[in-house]
Amino acid sequence: MFGGLAFFLYGMNCMESGLSKLSGGRLEQLLEKFTSGKLRAVALGAAVTALIQSSSATTVMTVGLVNSGLLRLSQAAPIIMGANIGTTITSWVLSLSGIESDNFFVKLLKPTAFSPVLAVIGILFLMFSKREKKRDLGIIFIGFGLLMSGMDTMSKAVSPLSEVPEFTRILTMFSNPILGLLAGAFLTAVIQSSSASVGILQTLCSTGAVTLKSAVPIIMGQNIGTCVTALLSGIGASKNAKRAALIHLYFNLVGTLLFMVLFYAGNAVFDFHFLDDTAKASSVAVIHTVFNLSATLVLLPFSYLLEKLASVTVRNLDEEEAAPAAKEKLRILDERFLKRPSLAIEHCREAAVRMAHLAKESVLCALNLLREYSEKEFVRVKEMEEMVDRYEDELGTYLVKLSRSALSTKDSHELNELLHCIGDFERIADHSLNLAEAAREMDQKSLNFSAGARAELRVYAGAVRDILELSMKVFEEEDAGCAKAVEPLEEVIDQLSEQLKMRHIKRLRAGTCTIELGFILADLTANFERIADHCSNIAVCLIQIAKNGMEVHGYLETAKHDEAFEQLVEENRRKYELPQMAAQRAKGE
Repeated sequence: MFGGLAFFLYGMNCMESGLSKLSGGRLEQLLEKFTSGKLRAVALGAAVTALIQSSSATTVMTVGLVNSGLLRLSQAAPIIMGANIGTTITSWVLSLSGIESDNFFVKLLKPTAFSPVLAVIGILFLMFSKREKKRDLGIIFIGFGLLMSGMDTMSKAVSPLSEVPEFTRILTMFSNPILGLLAGAFLTAVIQSSSASVGILQTLCSTGAVTLKSAVPIIMGQNIGTCVTALLSGIGASKNAKRAALIHLYFNLVGTLLFMVLFYAGNAVFDFHFLDDTAKASSVAVIHTVFNLSATLVLLPFSYLLEKLASVTVRNLDEEEAAPAAKEKLRILDERFLKRPSLAIEHCREAAVRMAHLAKESVLCALNLLREYSEKEFVRVKEMEEMVDRYEDELGTYLVKLSRSALSTKDSHELNELLHCIGDFERIADHSLNLAEAAREMDQKSLNFSAGARAELRVYAGAVRDILELSMKVFEEEDAGCAKAVEPLEEVIDQLSEQLKMRHIKRLRAGTCTIELGFILADLTANFERIADHCSNIAVCLIQIAKNGMEVHGYLETAKHDEAFEQLVEENRRKYELPQMAAQRAKGE
């Protein structure tokens, strides 16, 4: 029996894992985006749960989305209710094993008839297919085969128990509503899956020793026991995430209480004789479905009361400290999502895009300081640089944890790209602070560049601003084609750096510039050049990962000998030509 249970639980785990990978995070993203109406949210929660075969997984995911601020508490409540409906699908699939008929086509409906065929197809996909989606489908088929094999093994193992009086006596104890409810809650809390515990009950029904009087309270208890997973996931989360987990508990507690009171009050008045009938797998599926549908229909209009009850339980007496903006936005990197790699990668990209925008904004702000210094703006650059540092720490750590998960090829490429790029974003922000400090030094010492040097710096800063805008756009839109325009511009920025150094030496000899200003100018050009280098790294990384390669130097050597590359370099050279050199060229022409 325990061997069968092991196959059953592992098969369910395989199915959930395969379905999750096959969906590529799309199901989870739907939970984020399409929860505007209560009925839609219920339907969505039910659909996602039916597909991934786990109400606990959907609820934990919802708690994580609330914790990261992607869902409001009011949106979470109907999703959780829908998850309870979606989990009943498993019991209906398992109930097919109880079909009895001599008709050949009806026999084919029994999972034990077709699950071995699916398992064979699954193993063929897994062993011989190169396509990742087919391999994921293979895992799902194998999982289903294992699940049904485990169910069949358990049924055969427990069938002799129907002749054991002690076993029948134990099951009769559960006809007591309180004992039955506690037994169902305890079993589900231990294995942390209502679908699995319902499956075990359906297996016990095959002995013929389980009556409906025993089955009803056990099923009620199973709905309460499944809340344990969500409650555990709420530990250490934000107050709203804890409230979301409590909504799941209160929904099942209130629903169970109402059902038990009404059902047993009706039994006292009308004496339900059917309770003494033998429970079947299909009976369990019916009771499970009727309860969850009824509870949702009754409590959905009053979901706001469940929210209030959860808010009263988790109060704001010790008001959470106002978290800095970076901390609030980094809540999206919730460890609950590590079990859903596709969704976690999506959230990592979202955080990396925010980091990229911060790095870009810090440089643009620093460039403005060079034109007109402001202490307030200097502090802003410093704060942005610190926020970018925090992003790198949190995001880098999260990505390393995520790299240990079973990732699809697409997700693996995405993870590599993010790991490479976040270091460049952090360095860009560092250089923005260096530029801001140079501007501050000039303001404190009342230093000013000559008119010629200012004009040249404007051209150089314009080129840096443009390469920064282009690189961030390339990263955000994952546009490998547009990325090819970054390196030619970086080449021109390198040339501008050399030209500015030569122009400064001429002004130094002419006495129109000082040594002190020369040091500052060298510092500025070095930082401009480094920013452009990091922009180039981002673009090249994107191009190479799109080609499934990471040989950066090899790519650059090849690209620089390309005619299109040379043409782009020449176009940028003319666009960012220094004023004096443009005048000399015009005079020569």
